[in-house]
Amino acid sequence: MTAATPISPIPVAPAGLTRRAKHFVEVEGIRVPQQGIGRHRNAWTEHGIPAAEIDRATAFEDRWGGLALPPAPFYEGGPRILEADVPEGSAAEGWWIPAGDGRVSMAYGFMIGPGGEFGIHGSRWAPLHAGTDGWVESLALAAHARRWATTITRITGTAVDCLNLDGYEQVPEVQGLADTWWRGSDSLIALYRGEAIGLDAPQCLEAHVYGGLDEWGLHGG
Repeated sequence: MTAATPISPIPVAPAGLTRRAKHFVEVEGIRVPQQGIGRHRNAWTEHGIPAAEIDRATAFEDRWGGLALPPAPFYEGGPRILEADVPEGSAAEGWWIPAGDGRVSMAYGFMIGPGGEFGIHGSRWAPLHAGTDGWVESLALAAHARRWATTITRITGTAVDCLNLDGYEQVPEVQGLADTWWRGSDSLIALYRGEAIGLDAPQCLEAHVYGGLDEWGLHGG
């Protein structure tokens, strides 16, 4: 019997990411071997999981499965490894696909929503980004901003709503929904609203302001 070819731990970034995110995935990420979820298809089908939802989970696994990235600056670091699991939900409510276990015990799980959104599901659903690409782009941008900023300011609670975003433009590649990034003349601002929405907890609002950035620091690819 021919031995299976070992999978390289160095990931290849999927198509469609910015140069900054591609570099982040391939330099900072690790690819962990996965058994694949195809072996579960028959069992999931017998338990009433629609074929379309199994296909969605498989597509997520094919693109992102087994990718371990450095911790996110919020959500206690995000999923330890991106990996799909059995879809949860119903025809009436919609279906969510687990996107990977958290690094610590949390009051919510990381999910792919009915429309492909990447988000958290706690007391209620809070889509953070329009897709997993946006989540990965946000991680890459945070890592870049931390490296090049001369100042980093953390703002919490209701003070977040007092931030003046006049003159800032929303960063499109992060596909922001509950969470957004904003680019100014010399700073980047990350707004994290997911926990406030998903846990119905306004005190969990948080913003990170990365100041003192030059043109490279503002974009980085």
